[in-house]
Amino acid sequence: MATDARGASGESLDEPIYIDGRSHLEDVTTAHDVVLVDFYADWCGPCQMLNPVLEQLADTTEAVIAKVDVDEHQQLAGSFGVRGVPTLALFADGEQVEQQSGALPEDRLRSLIERYTE
Repeated sequence: MATDARGASGESLDEPIYIDGRSHLEDVTTAHDVVLVDFYADWCGPCQMLNPVLEQLADTTEAVIAKVDVDEHQQLAGSFGVRGVPTLALFADGEQVEQQSGALPEDRLRSLIERYTE
């Protein structure tokens, strides 16, 4: 994958995309084959620990990493049943296929992504 890859709306795909609402999330999840969505909060310690892992995955896998701030987008997070942060939702071909709570290690996230990119 080229390091300067761009998404449909011009965002870089080798770093996380910050979601600004439901329609933006829908656009991102339908425009890309595999999208890992991180529902996070700035005050959340485990979320902060997960950031470098997600940045690495964005740079080294075919998945697009999207981030949703649950404090800014409470209704959106609620519609996905997010009760704690971090919560990670994986989309493949526009459909949600996985959801995990907690800060998972990079190898688990990588194998989860690779299940849907191969």
